[in-house]
Amino acid sequence: MENKYFTLIVTGILAVVISVGIVSKQAKDPMLRQLLKQQADILGAQQRVEKHLTASQQPSFEIGPSAQFMQKYQTLEQRVAALEAQLRTVQATVQQAQAQPPQPPPGPPPEDFTTVYTIPVTHTPVIGQKNAPVTLVEFIDFQCPFCSRFHAPMVEAVKADPGKVNYMIKNYPLSFHPQAKPAAKAALAAGEQGKYAEMATALLENNQNRGEELFKKLAKDIGLNVDKVWKDYQGKDAQWEKYLQDDIDLGNQVGVRGTPTFYINGRKTNARDAAGWKAAVDQALKEKK
Repeated sequence: MENKYFTLIVTGILAVVISVGIVSKQAKDPMLRQLLKQQADILGAQQRVEKHLTASQQPSFEIGPSAQFMQKYQTLEQRVAALEAQLRTVQATVQQAQAQPPQPPPGPPPEDFTTVYTIPVTHTPVIGQKNAPVTLVEFIDFQCPFCSRFHAPMVEAVKADPGKVNYMIKNYPLSFHPQAKPAAKAALAAGEQGKYAEMATALLENNQNRGEELFKKLAKDIGLNVDKVWKDYQGKDAQWEKYLQDDIDLGNQVGVRGTPTFYINGRKTNARDAAGWKAAVDQALKEKK
């Protein structure tokens, strides 16, 4: 009989302990939702215990509990105290976490304008004097409106210092610009007839509704053999794909984050307008002396 009452009392004490400090506003936390469910189950058991004790016809410790029962009860009290402390620690941790506003994800590191990268020519046409002391490199997406806007000032900077500055276009087509890769391939196909720069500029100036008809029209406008351009465009597709992927891999290695990204003699620059390019080129020429 003592064991029966012992079990019932244990159930009641646990219900009281689990109730400590748990409030309904914290029920959004998964851990506390589980504790609240356990609380409800055990409180139900406690009510059944009380109802059973009230209805029981058995005498209840009229001569006092035995020493064995008291030892079990004291052991239980110690375990209950430890459980209560643990629950309060959990509650405090959850309350602290809920009180703190969510932290925004860390932003990207600042742009690096000091590192000098090695940017090989490889398959890329060099536009201008090949042995010029200053080389500008432009990573572009042919469908990017900012590339269209900022390409022209860079070309003017090259023309302003003939023989001293040249430039290369590296492709960095973005995944959400489906027309960027076909346009890049059209420029490469035009390069087979020595008109890469002209086709690239024409594509950047006409960066809407790119497709077969536009490619053929621009090829004709700049004086190319249209049939050969189209044959090279389609027949060398695997070669163009490799060139584009090589450029993308290179861009990732030298810290390209978006388009356009410009480099002067391997160092990233934020020059974008005529005055900025003139100052940047003058500084690069000064460093070469």
